[in-house]
Amino acid sequence: MVRAGRWVAILFGMFAISGAAWAQTQATRPERYLFEAANRERRAAGLPPLKWNEPLAIAARAHAKEMAHQNTVSHRLPGEAALPGRAAKAGAHFSWLSENIVQSRDAAGAHSQFMKSAAHKANLLDADMNAVGIGVVERHGQLFVVEDFAQRK
Repeated sequence: MVRAGRWVAILFGMFAISGAAWAQTQATRPERYLFEAANRERRAAGLPPLKWNEPLAIAARAHAKEMAHQNTVSHRLPGEAALPGRAAKAGAHFSWLSENIVQSRDAAGAHSQFMKSAAHKANLLDADMNAVGIGVVERHGQLFVVEDFAQRK
């Protein structure tokens, strides 16, 4: 019984912390799901959790919106800056960046695709990264997902 109580307290503490962090963001339900899923994977791998970074999220949402508009998945679209330029324009400060992108029917499917891809999984579990911003845009029943990871300065 004591053990179950400890888990409830730990879980309550996690939600209380994440709830406070969300007060300062416009994160959507799918973005929150992907953030929590990424940190579950990192905890399982013995890594520290990523911190939510709103400027990275702004950059990720803008890129997801452009992917949805063009109905394509690409790290760089015509007329768009590369990831470092997009992140800097949104106000992110970083020493290193990486990005995951995918199109999926739902957030759980997007996370599953990331974890099945060696390159995407490596980005998510990169011990040098300490911040993330996630953008999700829906178009015609499909989610266009961008996860921008950074090592903050």
